Amino acid sequence: MVSAVVLLKCERNKINAVAETLADLKGISEVFSVAGRYDLVAILRVRTNEALANLVTNEMLQVDGILDSETLIAFKVFSRHDLESMFEIGFESE
Repeated sequence: MVSAVVLLKCERNKINAVAETLADLKGISEVFSVAGRYDLVAILRVRTNEALANLVTNEMLQVDGILDSETLIAFKVFSRHDLESMFEIGFESE
């Protein structure tokens, strides 16, 4: 599994539309609207480097309203969320 974080600068009036479009793309697990130098942060999870390259260059960066991006490829993922969610299956929240 290849994971990446993509930081995006967008046209002001298109941030929500860009976020919704990206969230619908296969391989993008989450899109966050954030404060700071970037407008959106997308979390990508795909099987191969080739799939990552295709998703970023041929799909994501073709979305109207994206002005600039920075892609950070993860070497290793440390996540309690994924592990904890596996053990929560079948449990009701209180």
